[in-house]
Amino acid sequence: MQIYKTSEGAILKQDDTFYLKKVDDWDTFLNRKNLYQDLLTEVRTMEPDSSERLPNRLETPMGTQEIWASGVTYMRSREARMEESKKAGGGSFYDRVYDADRPELFFKATAQRTVGHGGTVRIRKDSGWDVPEPELTLFISSEGSIEGYTIGNDMSSRSIEGENPLYLPQAKTYEGCAGLGPCIYVPGKPISPDTRIQLEILRDGKAIFSDSIAISQMKRKHNELVEFLFRECKFPNGCFLMTGTGIIPPDDFTLKVGDEVRITIDHIGTLVNVVGS
Repeated sequence: MQIYKTSEGAILKQDDTFYLKKVDDWDTFLNRKNLYQDLLTEVRTMEPDSSERLPNRLETPMGTQEIWASGVTYMRSREARMEESKKAGGGSFYDRVYDADRPELFFKATAQRTVGHGGTVRIRKDSGWDVPEPELTLFISSEGSIEGYTIGNDMSSRSIEGENPLYLPQAKTYEGCAGLGPCIYVPGKPISPDTRIQLEILRDGKAIFSDSIAISQMKRKHNELVEFLFRECKFPNGCFLMTGTGIIPPDDFTLKVGDEVRITIDHIGTLVNVVGS
């Protein structure tokens, strides 16, 4: 089942049938253990929506939840982080994180700094090397259970992080630093490890970069990341956790204003964001 957030409420899609549900409080609506079973019970009592169409502009599928992120969970990310930080003497940090028992976890964004499908993400004015990072993103209930999945666009300023690993918060967290959507995929069982993530970047309507990877290439398990995140943090309304990227454009690539970032993940759909300044 997929949950889309619109100005009219939640559009639920189950077996190619759409249902419209009024939602007064998105925090309460999403933050439920056994969310799939609850929604399945609800749609059985609802009338299908006759339009069977989604609006062109979807809202960010979240309430007031925080977004956190995981780093260096794929080999490609480890290599890229080591390369960008070696001049600052921080290259070995990422090598150690990849092999360590403790994962890298960091705060990414609030709802205010996050845009949905069709929204404008930003590159920092004080950065000269910027990339999107396409990531499978977990929705986790306040009880620590993984209830759904969505697509995350973790915008990153590689020039700032490469200058000094301690600058990571500035490289990752700023206005328009994250995209989320187009929906939350709520399955009856964990997402398949064969699920693929694809990134395509368009400039002036032409593809200038494209790559894909299966989430099975992640070194860390989803439950492992969640367990560390919830060790000393409480999330009364649940939270989102980006699980890291295995797709990074070459070192001579940087985003430009006007670029279109398209991230596709099996079962979830395609998140499209335009790059602004």
